[in-house]
Amino acid sequence: MSEVYSVDVEITAPVYDTEVTDRVADAITNVFPNADVEQRPGELHAEAHDLEHFSELLHRREILDTARGVFFDNLQGDRFSFTLKKQAAFEGVVTFSVGEPDELGEIHVSVRVQEPDVESFIDHIAPPTRDGRPVDPEGST
Repeated sequence: MSEVYSVDVEITAPVYDTEVTDRVADAITNVFPNADVEQRPGELHAEAHDLEHFSELLHRREILDTARGVFFDNLQGDRFSFTLKKQAAFEGVVTFSVGEPDELGEIHVSVRVQEPDVESFIDHIAPPTRDGRPVDPEGST
């Protein structure tokens, strides 16, 4: 059974004077390939409506439990947010930024889930695991 998800993903990343704007845009689109990126003063802003590729990256790196922890720690109502290391994202790798801000900058992501609900969507992109494997086989990609 295939669920229909309705989500709005807002992505922002500062562009420092020492950075090439296109490389920052690549960092965003390497992780969120369907994002529409636009330049704003001092930052890039992007919007997307799915996290399928992002979910695949989480599965590949086998960091579903880490992702779930970050998502649920930053859950507020119908939204959750997280921060990624910009340099890792440029390489197409998901690395969550926790603690001190990364010196090379971060990508800030806010996800608002309209359908079905935020917990179900988190289960879809980062399913619960047992012994490192997704519990629900339909949740694996």
